[in-house]
Amino acid sequence: MTWDTDILIAGGGLNGPALALALAQGGFRVTVVDARPAPDRAEAGFDGRAYALAVASVRLLRAIGVWGAVAEKAQPILQIKASDGRAGEGAAPFFLQFDAAEIEEGPMGHMLEDRFLYAAFLAAMQTTPGVTLLSGETVVGQEVSASGVAVTLASGRVLTAGLLVGCDGRGSGVAGRAGIKRVGWGYGQTALVTAIRHEKDHQGIAQQFFMPSGPLAILPLKGGHHSSIVWSEDAAAAAAIQALPDDQYLEALRPRFGDFLGEISLAGTRFTYPLSLSLAERFVAPRVALVGDAAHGVHPIAGQGLNLGLRDVAALAEVLILARRRGLEAGDPVALEEYQRWRRFDATALALGMDAVNRVFSTDNPVLRLGRDLGMGIVGALPGLRRGFIRQAAGLTGELPKLLAGKPI
Repeated sequence: MTWDTDILIAGGGLNGPALALALAQGGFRVTVVDARPAPDRAEAGFDGRAYALAVASVRLLRAIGVWGAVAEKAQPILQIKASDGRAGEGAAPFFLQFDAAEIEEGPMGHMLEDRFLYAAFLAAMQTTPGVTLLSGETVVGQEVSASGVAVTLASGRVLTAGLLVGCDGRGSGVAGRAGIKRVGWGYGQTALVTAIRHEKDHQGIAQQFFMPSGPLAILPLKGGHHSSIVWSEDAAAAAAIQALPDDQYLEALRPRFGDFLGEISLAGTRFTYPLSLSLAERFVAPRVALVGDAAHGVHPIAGQGLNLGLRDVAALAEVLILARRRGLEAGDPVALEEYQRWRRFDATALALGMDAVNRVFSTDNPVLRLGRDLGMGIVGALPGLRRGFIRQAAGLTGELPKLLAGKPI
């Protein structure tokens, strides 16, 4: 078929550019439609927003030619510590500690700031043959036919493609226009996100402190004395905390944060976002595929949101590139169904697993507290079980697409 582009990607956050680069390596012409002007993100300063990239995600970034531009700016995660407790009382006696030395692949992952990762994606898209970036544009309409999909942009421009990929988040317009419904529920929690400067070196240790009101993640950033925090609270309490001036915000944080890193101060912009579970009933429709939050919005409890999206990217790219080599066109229904079979169960199982962990830990029920503390103690005492959890967190389990194994398609 003659199209303006083989594959059009709606959404230029992180999953969209990653998919575009992977597909271009396989010979596709790809157009990425990004609502935000590129300079708005590429020239952003430090604000504390960062991602925990699993080992498998780092492999993908290396395979598509992005990791080299950001490797020196990433902080290796050398240990993960998870503990239960209450604000101001410290951790319970039983806790989990995962060490990178327990797996052969090295660090369990890396922390990387959003500003660095997006800038690397932007530079790669601008220099990769076959990739076109349309910044400051949004997809407002789509019409599917037997020969392709016609996509209407907010400017009135119409582009034709063989496949439309929705990387446009939980409120995906691509999914809605394709008639794909969502299921899910809210948690009554809000995440407070910012960056903290601290007196002592974090030594590459990621901390997860489970409290009755919600978990607090303290995630190490490059340099040793800055960490990104994701602090989940009851929605009403979070709104009240977010409204406080900086000094009072810190006073609310200190009893939860503790003193293990010495004196702390605010170092980044303060953000909030409501927490919910949101799953698309289908990941594909005729001439349409969903990736990342457009397919599955999960609780940030284990920092797996972007990693889940990159698993989608790797699977979809592999399915489409191999289909192309068999002589099938972009958007072939057999290929799309193969992608859905590969990713839907894994993504749904992980989302529901994180949902269950959040529900078990976000309560002060004494019976549940005892059970979860004993459970952490048991896992911590059994090296084989502990190693299994580490490999799961590193994204090294299950049927891995080639890119997640660091191999070309």
